[in-house]
Amino acid sequence: MAERSNRPRGRVPGRGSDPRRGSDPLTVAGRTLACTVSVVVLGASGFTWFEYRSLDDGMIKSTALADAKRNAPPHLDKSVNLLLIGLDSRKDMDGNDLPKQFVEDELHAGSSEIGGYNTNALIVLHIPANGGKVTALSVPRDDYVQTVGADGKMHKIKEAYGIAKEAAEAKLAGKGLSKAELERQSREAGRSATIQTVQSFLDVPVDHFAEVNLIGFYDIAKAVEPIQVCLNHPVDDPIIARTATHEGGGTGLKLPAGISSLDAAQALSFVRQRHHLTNGDLDRTHRQQAFISSVEYRLKEQGVLNDFGQMQKLFGVVKKDVVIDNEWNILDFAQQAPNLTGGNVEFNTLPITGFKTVGGQEVNTVNPDLIKKIVRQLFNRDAALTAPEAAPVPPASETASPTASPTPSPSGAPKSVVDVNAAAGAGAAATESKALVALGYQAGRIGDAPARTRVTTVTYGSGAKADAQAVAAHYGVTAAPSAAVAAGHVRVTLAATHTPTPTPATPSAGASAPADGSADPAAGLPMQGPAVKAGGIPCVD
Repeated sequence: MAERSNRPRGRVPGRGSDPRRGSDPLTVAGRTLACTVSVVVLGASGFTWFEYRSLDDGMIKSTALADAKRNAPPHLDKSVNLLLIGLDSRKDMDGNDLPKQFVEDELHAGSSEIGGYNTNALIVLHIPANGGKVTALSVPRDDYVQTVGADGKMHKIKEAYGIAKEAAEAKLAGKGLSKAELERQSREAGRSATIQTVQSFLDVPVDHFAEVNLIGFYDIAKAVEPIQVCLNHPVDDPIIARTATHEGGGTGLKLPAGISSLDAAQALSFVRQRHHLTNGDLDRTHRQQAFISSVEYRLKEQGVLNDFGQMQKLFGVVKKDVVIDNEWNILDFAQQAPNLTGGNVEFNTLPITGFKTVGGQEVNTVNPDLIKKIVRQLFNRDAALTAPEAAPVPPASETASPTASPTPSPSGAPKSVVDVNAAAGAGAAATESKALVALGYQAGRIGDAPARTRVTTVTYGSGAKADAQAVAAHYGVTAAPSAAVAAGHVRVTLAATHTPTPTPATPSAGASAPADGSADPAAGLPMQGPAVKAGGIPCVD
């Protein structure tokens, strides 16, 4: 159960978090900023043990990590994995609706019935044991996965929290609990299910977590405003009122291309916008990543990180708005936290394979095996793995025996001819074709694909199944036979959202990877869009 350390209750809308909160780079999702500030603050300053303890008093601590740790994958080194949870809830920590005027009129975030208890931001921050580059991975909120600790069924990953919370409330009903206590205990179930589901999906242990909700993000943004962000293109996201026939939407955000300075309400709109964006939710994820980078950069440039008075003010907000696990040791974490500043963090978004409609709702389809391989490579859990494309993933329907896994063309035999069509045009297709040739495939025809192509597909003609499945694994999709594709050919149709595959460089004799880990560990991996690198004000869509 979540507990507040020592001090009286005071205001409830989002009671605190812990100073060591690795929530920093992870706090991405719109509500994650709270954590970000905390970690940056603690890590970059040389505060005394007494000062750290004074910041720690009053933080809300959760025991939700206990169940997850019992079923966690093994740790292979002393690295630390932090999960940042951005909860899209319009209720305070006691289950009371947030003020209508604040939520609806000032933030344009809809009523308390909207959002429920969805985790609209999930970011895993990996801090290497050797102090190298910190890797932050965003999990798209609509990824369709098997939940753990909820009902065990397939759902959008963001729904695990709410499903588990609702089930806990039903079990606790009739026990005479106060509304506030019922809310706290049921939220613990939601946190546990979220942690366990992420852990299972990525196949990595979660060591610590931090959770922040809608008002928490706003409060922290208010404490550090104005915040500069950068857009590649101007945006206009008008508010559409909810009616009986329209779900409504829009944030009211209107900004030009280039750098803009935002107040707290605009900051919330910046990280929440999903309409009028080319890639919808996926672009919103990059917004959240860029926002965290901008905040960290501002705190460092303004000298806030070394000013204990400013830090106390900041942590005063964090205490009432963030929940952290009760096993987080602030002093130990502070020794690793400096890696989170100075641009030593890179954000990436885990890939999806497409979209489908389930129960009337659009979900992201994913390749769980590919996701696990990407995470293992980035977190250095499997030194023998060079890249996901080197280990083809069989289609989800082929679950017979291990020997059913596809194998590429035998060594020495020519690989299939790969034809490439791209929604971004023939130029993008030609670039991708060169990258595939560098991987050993024969160059085929290149051309355009419809501009609105939303899903990358791989089809193949007779005799090209094995190579097609290897190519499909490279893109995180499933290959399908097609009579329209010539024998010995594979056809790749790239979605508008596809990020070009880097052409592998040919290393010189005796060359090796830099010992300092400066090489980009995500280079060549099929991520969802470009990486967002901390250390400045990155421009995004």
